[in-house]
Parts: sequence; C-alpha cells; structure tokens
Amino acid sequence: MTMRLATIFAVLVLCAGWASLQQVPPANGSVPVPNGKPPLRVADPESISGFDVNALDRSVDACVDFYKFACGAWMANHPIPADESRWGRFNELQEHNREVLHRILEGLAAADPKRGALDRKIGDYYASCMDERTIQERGLKPIQPDLDRIAAIRDRSTLLETLAYLYRSGVDTLFSFYPAADLHDATMELANLDQGGLSLPDRDYYLKSDAKSVETRDRYRTHMARMFALLGDGPELAATEADNVLRLETRLAEASMDRAARRDPNRRDHKMSLQAVQELAPNLELERFVAAVEAPPFTALNLGNPGFVADVNAALSSVPVEEWKTYLRWHLLHASAGLLPQPFVDEGFSFWSRYLGGQQELEPRWKRCVRSTDELLGEALGQIYVDRVFGADSKQRTLAMVKAIERAMGEDIAASPWMSAATKAAARAKLAQVANNIGYPDKWRDYSGLDVQRGDAMGNFRRALAFETRRQLNKIGKPVDRKEWGMTPPTVNAYYRPSNNDINFPAGILQPPFFDPKMDDAVNFGAIGAVIGHELTHGFDDQGAKFDAQGNLRDWWSPQDRAEFEQRGQCLASEYSGFTPVDDLHLNGKLTLGENTADNGGVRLSYMALQERMKSSPPSPKVDGFTPEQRFFLGYAQIWCQNITPEQSRLRVLTDPHSPGQYRVNGVVVNMPEFQQAFGCKSSQPMVSANACRVW
Repeated sequence: MTMRLATIFAVLVLCAGWASLQQVPPANGSVPVPNGKPPLRVADPESISGFDVNALDRSVDACVDFYKFACGAWMANHPIPADESRWGRFNELQEHNREVLHRILEGLAAADPKRGALDRKIGDYYASCMDERTIQERGLKPIQPDLDRIAAIRDRSTLLETLAYLYRSGVDTLFSFYPAADLHDATMELANLDQGGLSLPDRDYYLKSDAKSVETRDRYRTHMARMFALLGDGPELAATEADNVLRLETRLAEASMDRAARRDPNRRDHKMSLQAVQELAPNLELERFVAAVEAPPFTALNLGNPGFVADVNAALSSVPVEEWKTYLRWHLLHASAGLLPQPFVDEGFSFWSRYLGGQQELEPRWKRCVRSTDELLGEALGQIYVDRVFGADSKQRTLAMVKAIERAMGEDIAASPWMSAATKAAARAKLAQVANNIGYPDKWRDYSGLDVQRGDAMGNFRRALAFETRRQLNKIGKPVDRKEWGMTPPTVNAYYRPSNNDINFPAGILQPPFFDPKMDDAVNFGAIGAVIGHELTHGFDDQGAKFDAQGNLRDWWSPQDRAEFEQRGQCLASEYSGFTPVDDLHLNGKLTLGENTADNGGVRLSYMALQERMKSSPPSPKVDGFTPEQRFFLGYAQIWCQNITPEQSRLRVLTDPHSPGQYRVNGVVVNMPEFQQAFGCKSSQPMVSANACRVW
C-alpha cells in the first residue's frame, strides 16, 4: 500500500527527521540562485566515493566484527548532526541530492516572468513554503474553515460527510481507502478499504505495557493537550480532548493487525462485493462515502482487515459524536502543523522528533520545504534533477549490471539442491518476466490540473494532496499502469513491486557511494550490485514468492518446496531475532524477514555476477591493499556505515522492516563462506556461523 501524502508530510516535514553534496553546473535555461541570498552549502564532489579506505578501523579484526572494521573510523569521524536522528552514507547522498534540489528551487522561486508554467508552479510552491512571515501572519486562518466544519458536525450523517471531505482534501482519518492492483488480477486496479486512523508510529505503541510504552503514551497525551491549547482551548478541556483521542485511537489499535502479520498478503486478501461490505458495516455507509470522495463507481473491493472494519462500524454507533469531533480536529491539526505558525512546529518537533527520534534541532526550513516540494511535485522537479545529474551512460551501465545479476539468479535457481524441477521452472519463468525500470519514468506525470498560488503555503499543500487523492482514486476500475513510478527520481532508495513484478532504481541512488564510475567493478558490484540483487531477491522472499510471474497472488510452489523454503526463512528469522540494537530490545525476525532474505540473497547474487565478470575482465590483484573479493565486501559494508540515536533506533526496531546497518552487514557475511575465504576467517571466529542460513 502506498503511504498517503498527508502522513508523509507529517513525518518528513513536521518531524524533520530522516534524511542527503556536490556542485552541479546549472542546466541550460535554468535560473541562477538570486543575488543577495547567502551561499548554499555545497560539498566537494570528491567527498562521496564508493569506497573510503579512511573509513576503516584497522584495530578491529574483520573476522571478529566486519562492520566495525569497515566503518569504525567513519563512525568516529561522522557524529550525528543536531538536525538529524541518524547519519550514514545514505544520508550523505540524500543531503547531496537535497542540495541539488535546493539550488534548482532557489532559482525557480525567483518571480521571473520568463518562467514556464511548470517552472512557475514548482518555484511558487517552494517559495510559499519558505514564506514564514506570511505563514505567521495568517495564523490559523488557513485551517479555520475546516475547524468550523468539524465543529458543525451534529450527528453520524454529518460526521460521515466530514470524514469524506477531509479524505478528499488529503487528511487521513479512521481508515485507509486507496486503489491497488487486484491480488488475483494484477492487470486491474481494485478499491481497497483497510485499517488506519492512528497517529503514533505503530499499533504496539498503544498496546504494550512496558515502562517505555507507558511513558510514550503519557508524553503523547501531553503533546496533544499542548497542541489543543495552541488552538485556544483551556487546560482542562485540552487534557480531556487528549484523553478522548488516545482512548479512541487505542480502540483502533486493538482492532488493527500487527506489522509482521500484515506482511503475509493472504491475510490481507478479502475481496468482497460492495453490498457485502455494506452489510458488514452498515454504519459506515460506504456507498455514500465513495460517492462523496468522488471515486469512480465499483461493485467489488478488497478489505485488508475485515475485523477492523467491523469494529469501526460498532464505534460509529457507540462513540459519542463529540468525541469523534475531537478526533477529527486532532487529525486535521496533526496533518497541518508543519505549515502553521512556529509554536505548532516547535511543539510537533519536541514530541515527534526530539522525544521519539532523539533529534536535537529542527531542520532548517529550506530542507523541509525542499522535501515537501519533492513529495508533492516530485516528477515535475525530478525532470530538472535528472537533466543535471543522470546521463544515459549511467542508465546503460546500471542496466548491464542488472542483467548480469539476473543471469546469476538464474544460475542460482538452476543449481538449487532443494527445489524440484517444476518449482524451478516456475521461478525461472518469473525471473524472465521481471521488468527493469532505471532512473526515471518513461512518461512524466501531468501537473497541469494542480493550482499553486504564491503566498498560500497551506492552500498549496492541501490542493496538492487533493490533486494526488483524485489521481489515485481515478485509477479504480482501470488497467494498472505498469510504467508508473512509486518514488521520485531524486530518491535514495529502490524497490520491488510484487504486483508488477518489477524492480525500480531512481536516479537518486545511482550515485556514489552506491554507484561510482571512478571505482572498480568489485566495489560497484558490492554496493549498487548488492542493492540490485536485494530488489531482485524481493521477488522471491517470503512475501514476493507468493506472487507469480504476472503479479498475481498464487502458490506456484510444490508443498515440499514450500516447506523447505519456509524452513530456510525461519533460520534467518531466528538469527536476526537474536540481535539487540538498543537496550534489551531485540529485532523482530519475522518483521524483518523479507529484507534480511533480500540482503543475504542480494549480496550472494552480486558476488556471483562479479566472479563471472572477472572471467572476461581480469581485475588488478590488489587495490588499496585489498583483493577484488575483499573490496566487494567492503563496498557493500560501507554503504551501511551509520550512527543513530538510541531513540531513533528504538523507533525503527518497532516499526522498520529493515535491520540496522551493523546487522545488514554482519548478519549477511556470517552466512557467506565466500566472505570467510576472502578474509581468511577461522571457524571459531564470530563472523563464521556453524549453522549458516541460506535461502538464495
């Protein structure tokens, strides 16, 4: 499921927490940075590379702790900046990309009459977000009509009308409603109704009884009361309102499925007729809601969690209307706070970023506004970004690596001793149909229908959310656009989509330290090659393996092969559940199983591809004192060098399906005889497992 942009804005702009520098010459026709502005922070182009020998801590034995050997000096020399809660090689590249976007946006923000329509739209959105003076002067006026609308709710009928209105304008409440490929016909978009309506990062924050969880709920309650007070409510009323919201969200959390369980698509597969859903939840008046949000008509939809929908149905009768009004008021405020006056921003930062994430300072406004522009006009801004940083040569070199790693996976499947011939044939058929999307979309998104008005930051934000909501809803009942991208071009990330059976690599990640044209094949295969292998392996992890070559949810395994596959996955789940990143908090091996499978498989596949490449292109025996095999593993390890606050580490252990950096490295190499051979490890050393795990 795609995260709704209202949620993205609340996390990335209000919380200002996740972060990415090199001078980029302006593209032809671009507008220079306006005179009179302070110089922009631009790093030396050589400061980011695919492999840094100075990052090594040679006092550590690689066979005892490979992560510290590869990253120890980097970690000592790169403390977490005050406006971040984690800092790593990913963040360095994100900062670089964000600075490129910053320079572009500062130029486009100049009110130049020669700007084209799209440049004006991008520049005015950013300039309005940066116009803190106007935001301060307007106060609560931008959301006052919505507050008045909520205050006017009289009964369940007007409550449902307001729910639909808020959804249509980009504010998530109560449940999620979105299009997605039909699990059993991946060519068509199907309406989905699913759990939602929470503000804290995960259902477990509401339900766990340990001291830290209780403390977090108390702090959350205090935060909400302070935010209500900023709206003008008295202390007693604000405290009561916070209690009401927490009580209602806790009820929704109790009805929600946990993250690990939701990883199984079969547990989210409940296609029903619209009439059947109406009978299950008559109080929801779904047909009326669908009409009110202006979705296309449909007769069937998928319920991700029928029990949740049934509980919402009961709550709409049992919870007093006044409590619902408070709940909606809170969610409006929470979604909007990043573009309200500074006291709202500061209070939001204090809880969401400082307390939950351990971040010490709020990011500068320009960083938050660059991020918001990228999130909401990303394919417009991305066109300019791609012109500046991503050439055709990079695309072709990446595609060549993808093909090499796909060949390695074909060989791995063919040589697998635990799969039957029939299952191997189905796996090879799926592999043959994986689509590869590199850099940016073939067709750019059309933003001509989006109204951006200079000086109206909140209005632009809400109109952009409404624009995206309409675009998404209009997909329902139509063929899936398999060429559509789910990330913007500057994004430092990559992904696999089971329903499309495709792997996607934005231009943003195809740069150092992941892909460095100055580096030898060994380092590049260890870095971006492992990422390519990672995404490819996702098609065959515990989740992706449930989908066939066409992207349909279908079991193409023999019962014996499926049992062996799950047993091999359980080995990884048990291994990673033994890791404790912070305090006594263990990783959830079931939650992280897909990513851990992809890490282990991806590194092995890329290593196989490198070995094949070296047959035709013999490498230098040693570079920087390391063999090609050693440089491969160092190239992989160094993309995960990072420092992280204890608070952010705790949050990620509870919510992130990815393991922390040190375990993405050590958890992989401990399972690889190839690593142990490359570094001459002895069987008794920590980086050698007596019971190594292997799926792929």
